This record gives sequence, C-alpha cells and structure tokens, in this order.
Amino acid sequence: MKQMQKGFTLIELMIVVAIIGILAAVAIPQYQNYITRSQVNRVMSEAGQLRTSIEDCILNGRLTVGVAAGECDHGATGSNLMTGGALADPAAALPAGTGVPVIASPLTPTSTIIANFGNNAAAVLTGDSLTWTRDASGTWACTTTVDTQFIPNGCTAP
Repeated sequence: MKQMQKGFTLIELMIVVAIIGILAAVAIPQYQNYITRSQVNRVMSEAGQLRTSIEDCILNGRLTVGVAAGECDHGATGSNLMTGGALADPAAALPAGTGVPVIASPLTPTSTIIANFGNNAAAVLTGDSLTWTRDASGTWACTTTVDTQFIPNGCTAP
C-alpha cells in the first residue's frame, strides 16, 4: 500500500522562503523611492500653492511680508517635511518639527519661494531644496536640488 505525503518537504519550504526574501529585497528599496518621490511632490505642492497669494500681493502693491494693514499675508502653514522659514505673523509660532517655505521680504517682480527639506523628510532629501521663481512677466518656474530620480514633473534641476 502506498503512503500519501502530508504537508510540505523541507526543500519546498526553503524555496518559498528564498522567493519571499528575493521579493522583499527588491520591493523595500522601491517602496522607499516611492515614498521619497511622494514627499518631493508634496513639498512642491505645499510651496506652489503660495504662488497665488504672492502673485496677488505683488499685483496689488503689498510688497512687505506680514499681517498688518497693507502687508502681504502669504498664508503659509507648517509642514513636517520642511525646515526653516517664518510665518507672516511673527506672533504666531510654528509647531515643533515643522517649517514653512522661505519668502524674502520685500517681494519683487522676481520673488522666490524656497522650501528646504528636513524634519520628517526622507534622509536622502535632507539639505536639498525646491524653489519656485517668478520672472518679471509673472511666470513661475520650479527648480530643485533633489536627486534626478526624485524630480517631479514640472520641475527641473538648476
């Protein structure tokens, strides 16, 4: 009488573990790259949305950044992926571990919005920046110092 095999042999289990190990070795770095690219896109969006308020201030002659009458309140809020910068209202404090884009005052027709990566951003982004620059005709352009594999669409290396 023939005896039926029950369960898996040791070699079959070892093959499955090896396949899972190979898949994990490829997937984890790819996932980290995906997270880094999404962080760059997020910072690009967060800094980019300030363009509207900065544009409005320039066109209406409010060139000093601040919250007093006649000054430009850009409306920036803290981001845990950025370091540095200051809110338009000096009395308001940024929460710990957050930063905002740097906007030089007074505003000019060629103003810039500079977002510096830090805090909770991926380690490969620390020290890099993303800059929105306005030219005299009112067109905004994005440049960034991040590694080329993480540069989002619509942004270029300097």
